[in-house]
Amino acid sequence: MNSTIFNRISKEVDYMIDSQKTIREIAKKFNVSKSTVHKDLHQRLKGIDEEKYRKIEKILKHHINVRHIRGGESTKLRYLNIK
Repeated sequence: MNSTIFNRISKEVDYMIDSQKTIREIAKKFNVSKSTVHKDLHQRLKGIDEEKYRKIEKILKHHINVRHIRGGESTKLRYLNIK
């Protein structure tokens, strides 16, 4: 694996574990696409560090479980700002 990719994955993983940010927020922070972050955290990380992979999976499952709540809050704020 390319050292640039390995370093990017390490930074993304550490940042997500520390901050609990979403894939979208991490992509913006590291200036890469959401698809790249998703591939880094789901496919490439599994071959690098199994323990961190399990931590990331737990965080991502939490994000999936609360996404409907975040979406509702976002819509509510949008309509409150219009009025």
